[in-house]
Amino acid sequence: MKTLFASLVGASLLFGGYVYAQDKKGKIPERTQKVLHDSDTFRVTETTYPPGGGTASTQPGHRVTRAIKGGTLERTYADGKKELVTFKQGEVRETRAAKAPYALRNTGKSEIVLYTVTVKTKK
Repeated sequence: MKTLFASLVGASLLFGGYVYAQDKKGKIPERTQKVLHDSDTFRVTETTYPPGGGTASTQPGHRVTRAIKGGTLERTYADGKKELVTFKQGEVRETRAAKAPYALRNTGKSEIVLYTVTVKTKK
C-alpha cells in the first residue's frame, strides 16, 4: 500500500510539474490594472506589467504617468511599427492622446508599475 501511495505521489509531482511548465510557457501574462478613481473628467489607475506581459490593444487619451517601478515597454502599432518607451523609477511624464491604437509589452525581466491619470474627453 505504501509503495502504491509513493508511486502515485511521484507520478503526480512529475506530471503536475509538466502541466505547470506548459501553462507558464504557453501563455503571455496580461497586465493587471486597478482603477483608483473614475469620474466624468478623469480616470486614475495603477497598472502592473509582469515580465513579458502586456495588453492587446490600447488607445489612451491625454495622460500623466508616474513610474512607481520603471522599465521598458514596447509599443506595436497596427502597421507593424514598433517603439520602445522607457520609464525610470519616480519619473513623471505627460503624454498626448495616441493617434492610433497599439499593443504594449514589457520587454524587461522585472515588473513595471505605472500610476496614471487619464483626462477624459467630452463627446
